[in-house]
Amino acid sequence: MDYIVYACPHCRALNKLPKKDSYKKAVCGKCGGNLLENKPISLDNYDEFQKITSSVTVPVIIDFWAEWCGPCQMFAPIFANTAKNYPLKAQFVKVDTDKNQQAAMQFGIRSIPTIVALKDGKEIDRVMGALPEPSFAMWADKIIEN
Repeated sequence: MDYIVYACPHCRALNKLPKKDSYKKAVCGKCGGNLLENKPISLDNYDEFQKITSSVTVPVIIDFWAEWCGPCQMFAPIFANTAKNYPLKAQFVKVDTDKNQQAAMQFGIRSIPTIVALKDGKEIDRVMGALPEPSFAMWADKIIEN
C-alpha cells in the first residue's frame, strides 16, 4: 500500500497515512489534532523547515513573506483560504524571511511575497507577487495535479 507523509498543522509532527483519493477522518498520531484541518504551518526555524520540506511526500507550497510587507499581508488570507481546499493533498507553509533568513537564502528569495512549490524536496515552480485568489487556486491546482 502507498503512503503519504504529512506534517500536522497543529503540532508539526510527521504522520504516515495510507494514500487515498479522499479521507473522512485523519488524526495526528502525536497530538490527536485533525489533519484534515489544512492550515498553513509557520516555519521560522530552519532545522524544522528542512525536516518538514524534505520529509513530506505531498507537494509543499511555501509562502515567503515578512510582517512589514503590505502585499504579503494582503495575500495571507488568500493563502490560508486556499490551503483549506487541499486537505492531505498539499502542505502549505509560511516562512517569515526576517526570522528564517537561511530558508530565504536557500531559495534565492529576492522579493516578497514569493510562493515556491516543492515536490520530493525539489523546487518545481514559483510565482512572485500577491496573486488574486482565483489565480492562486488555479496555480495550486496545477501543482497538486502533477
